[in-house]
Amino acid sequence: MNIIVCIKQVPDTTEVKIDPVTNTLIRQGVPSIVNPFDKNALETALQLKEQHGGKVTVLSMGPAQAKEALKECLSMGADEAVLVSDRAFGGADTLATSYTLAAAVRKLGHFDLIICGKQAIDGDTAQVGPEMAEHLGIAQLTYVCKLEVNGSTVRAQREHEECHEVVEGQFPMVVTVVKTINEPRYSSCKGVLRALRSNIQTLTAQDLAVDETKLGLKGSPTQVRKIFSPSKRTDGVKIQKATARESVSELMQKLADAKIV
Repeated sequence: MNIIVCIKQVPDTTEVKIDPVTNTLIRQGVPSIVNPFDKNALETALQLKEQHGGKVTVLSMGPAQAKEALKECLSMGADEAVLVSDRAFGGADTLATSYTLAAAVRKLGHFDLIICGKQAIDGDTAQVGPEMAEHLGIAQLTYVCKLEVNGSTVRAQREHEECHEVVEGQFPMVVTVVKTINEPRYSSCKGVLRALRSNIQTLTAQDLAVDETKLGLKGSPTQVRKIFSPSKRTDGVKIQKATARESVSELMQKLADAKIV
């Protein structure tokens, strides 16, 4: 079984900074981590490999520093790592990103499954995995919390707000997983040493032979008009009367004065 896992290096959520001119994330000098949902995707792939054999390739689009995230994935047990990196990819929205990653998947050749995390914690769109499936013209299963493979048949349990749905499909397929699917393993000492010695293949726009009008900012129909931090909450009003009835009466009066009720 040939599995491709898409991973993203994201800023630590407590350290997010925005360029006020371009309205894009500032990544230089900002602590970065592997997107947590993508670690669940990698763990899913590694478990399938242990059950059925095959190869796990991790794929990421980003600047050169994203190699550190790929090395972490190699230390967890991935077999190969590929970085898609070029200035032409800068500022890409989900459509341009999924187009580029789909082109990279075609460049890599045969695959059975593409596994992605449900979403990235910096954008929270949950769009890249499904859009990749559309670019590649293959089936997709999203919000997967349990995954089984029998031959070329994929059986997945999908997580909904009020129920679970069981769906079957055939290779090739894109699957996006939620955090409840597993607990990602830690890197082993042997894996860390192997990752340090590994060469990570880098693909550029020229290597992918893509339409450059569909890359980066030029290929991104999503335009950010404004980014701002929510205003800080002020201290609330404390209501503390002798009885609950008096407290409720005081609360209702304040809500009426504010024209909320």
